[in-house]
Amino acid sequence: MRRPRIIFPALLLSLFAALLAYPGRTGSNPDQGRSYLGFDLNEYPGDEALPALRKTFAFTSFWLGPPPGEKRTNWLGKRALLESQGFGFVVLFNGRVNRNLISASDAKQKGALDAENAAKLAQQEGFPARTIIFLDIEEGGRLPPAYHEYVHAWIDALAKANFRGGAYCSGVPINEGGSQTVTTVKDLQDHLGDRKLTLWVFNDVCPPAPGCAFLPTPPAVVQSGFPEAAVWQFAQSPRRKERTATCAATYNADGNCYAPTDTAHKWLLDLNVARTANPSAPLE
Repeated sequence: MRRPRIIFPALLLSLFAALLAYPGRTGSNPDQGRSYLGFDLNEYPGDEALPALRKTFAFTSFWLGPPPGEKRTNWLGKRALLESQGFGFVVLFNGRVNRNLISASDAKQKGALDAENAAKLAQQEGFPARTIIFLDIEEGGRLPPAYHEYVHAWIDALAKANFRGGAYCSGVPINEGGSQTVTTVKDLQDHLGDRKLTLWVFNDVCPPAPGCAFLPTPPAVVQSGFPEAAVWQFAQSPRRKERTATCAATYNADGNCYAPTDTAHKWLLDLNVARTANPSAPLE
């Protein structure tokens, strides 16, 4: 028997398309071939900024502890409000620098301590069990052995606290001499063993990065050069001139990146794409 042909009214089709394009679609399961745009910045932008930022972004960073160079974080106490506005999260905790890890045993101790503190703060903020907490690794290139011990302790201690380990790290190739290059993300991967680590990769080199570009279809995470990554940070404020010459015109004249709705240029943003609208969310 031939089935009757169903014709959708044009209005329904328009509404359906708008729903698919809406940046607020949430959940932890990735949609096939879909990218979600997010922002991160060290300073909480303020309650009044959220409706404007939500028009462009599906997720935001959330610092559990002080960001690099700061003594405190002003994100604490804002999770519920951000969630009520429809934002997903990339939850962050600042990692140690190489010079502060004096031995393997010292690194293990500090990795476990940082993970315990991050888990405690995440619980206080109301983030659910199994949330991914990203360790912010600011140093690029090959990491020393002690740093890998630090990261392993971070992963293991978070798992004991019923959270999952992630890391923000560089995917920009560093020349080690001759024709040899290394990236921090690859160095981390090579030392994980059986451990699991969710990767948030920074690579602002144009190309593959599009610069401070708000495209109708955001770039796919796989374009970062690291298919395993869950999040790709593709633009930073201010821009690094040596890596962004071919996409300089996409940035503001002052070298920074601002949201399309931020006509007053109040919020200096880094731009990200992810496979889900809530990259730190527990897997369903």
